[in-house]
Amino acid sequence: MQNTVTIYTTPTCHFCKLAKEFFAEKNVQYTAYDVSADAAKREEMIQMTGQLGVPVIDINGDLMVGFDREKIAAKLGIEA
Repeated sequence: MQNTVTIYTTPTCHFCKLAKEFFAEKNVQYTAYDVSADAAKREEMIQMTGQLGVPVIDINGDLMVGFDREKIAAKLGIEA
């Protein structure tokens, strides 16, 4: 099954960079939104999570705030 992965980020977010590097390392396709530049996506992220913390990672409709390599790998069904 193809995973649907979306990440809401900001350019200065260290954990956002780590998450993107992890996805690249594992060849995970994802869509990234820069919520510092995209007001509509920022609002969408706030509606989903109730807060402004990034990264917000949406894996197949399952949301997580922050970067947790083990949790992400488990949700994707891959090795961490």
